[in-house]
Amino acid sequence: MVAKSKYIWLDGKLVDWDDANVHVLTHTLHYGTGAFEGIRCYKRADGRSAVFRLREHIERLLESCHIVCMEPEFDVDALVNACVETIQANGLESCYIRPLAFLGDGAMGVYASNPTRIAIITWKWGSYLGDEGLKNGIRAKVSSFSRAGVNGSMVRGKLSGQYIISTLAKREAITNGYHEAILLDDRGYVAEASGENIFMVKRGVVYTSPLSSPILAGITRDTIMTLLKETGLEVVERTFTRDELYIADEIFMTGTAAAVTPVREIDDRVIGTGKPGPVTAEIQARYFDVVRGSAEPDPSWLTYVN
Repeated sequence: MVAKSKYIWLDGKLVDWDDANVHVLTHTLHYGTGAFEGIRCYKRADGRSAVFRLREHIERLLESCHIVCMEPEFDVDALVNACVETIQANGLESCYIRPLAFLGDGAMGVYASNPTRIAIITWKWGSYLGDEGLKNGIRAKVSSFSRAGVNGSMVRGKLSGQYIISTLAKREAITNGYHEAILLDDRGYVAEASGENIFMVKRGVVYTSPLSSPILAGITRDTIMTLLKETGLEVVERTFTRDELYIADEIFMTGTAAAVTPVREIDDRVIGTGKPGPVTAEIQARYFDVVRGSAEPDPSWLTYVN
C-alpha cells in the first residue's frame, strides 16, 4: 500500500489526497497516452532535504509529453516549484515524487484532443527492490517478454502505455520466485530490467546498454556513469547478450526507485561470487553519499526544499 500523504497537487492546486480523483472516461485510462516520472527527495547528512536532479526529471516529463503530442499548460519552472510545494505541504523530509501527465475525459476513441492534466503525488517509499536486495543482491530472470525495438516504441519517452510489457515481465518474474525481470530487445540483446537500467562489470571494465538500444535514458544511469568515470573506471556503452551476463564478474541495476541494486543471480546462475562485488559496493556507497550523505555534487543536481 502507498503511504498516504495529506495533499496531492492536481492541475495547479493542492487538493486533499482522497479528493484527487478522475472520471472513468479519462482518456489515458483507456488508451495509455500519458507520461510520468519517478523522483526522490532525500534528507541529507546536514539535516536539509533535497530533491535529486529534479529539473532534469521535469524536463524529461515535458519531453515525453511532446513525443506523444500532449500539451501541458505548465512549464518546467512551474512544475519544479509544484514538486517543492507538494513536499513542503505534506511535511516530508524524504519521499518519492510521482509527476503524472495524462489526457483527461471528454471525447473517446483512439484520437482525442482532450486537455492534458498533471498531478504530482508524494509519499514515503523505501527501496523498490528491498533493503535486503540493496545489501546482498537480488535474483533476476530473463523474461519471455521482449522490449519493443526503436521503431516499435517511443524509447526516449517515459510513457505510461509502454509499461504494460514491464508489468507483465515483472509479474512473470515474481510468480516464478525472482525479484526482477531482465528484458531483451527485438534483436536478442540485453535491453534493461522492468524498471531499471543494467550495468555489467567484467575484468574491471563497466558495460551498459547504449542509448541506440530500446532503453530509457535513465537519469540515475547518467549519474552512475558520471560517478564511475570520476573513480577512473572505464565505462563502455555497447550491446551484449544474456550469456555475457551469466559470466560477468558483477551486475547491478540502477533507477530512482531501485537506487544501485546488486544482482547476485540470473536465470539460476550465480554471478561472480554470489555477493555484491567491489565495483558495485563502491559505486553504491558513492551514490548514497551524493544523494543523502555529505558529498557535494554538481549544485544543479540538488533542489533544496528546506
